[in-house]
Amino acid sequence: MAHKQRVLFVCTHNSARSQMAEGLLRHLAGDRFEVHSAGTESTRVNPYAIRAMAERGIDISQHTSDHIDRYMGQDFDVVITVCDHAKETCPYFPATREQLHWSFEDPSAATGSDEEILQAFRRIRDQIEARIRDFLAQRT
Repeated sequence: MAHKQRVLFVCTHNSARSQMAEGLLRHLAGDRFEVHSAGTESTRVNPYAIRAMAERGIDISQHTSDHIDRYMGQDFDVVITVCDHAKETCPYFPATREQLHWSFEDPSAATGSDEEILQAFRRIRDQIEARIRDFLAQRT
């Protein structure tokens, strides 16, 4: 069996962007990758991220918000930071073959009605999905 590439998405709180990226890559790539996500701080998975992903038929409700320390010392093929703060504070993974940075606005900062906040999460979800589709197209 071919080597399954290990991918780690890193964000500040591991509550929205990195969680959606993890769910999307797992959904779009099937079992081609072993996918994880972590935060430089751990909190909880944002309920709006869960709702936005459920609209795509992707269940991330059982995901946990993991601290980056959980993955220190592990080998990854690709580490992808999905927010600028994480890029600045992400520890170095010496065995990582590729480090990428995808800057996405934080949907958790959205204000307004329930629908307006959910719309912000949908927009970021769709941006992340487009980026992941490009990522996958480069690896086929």
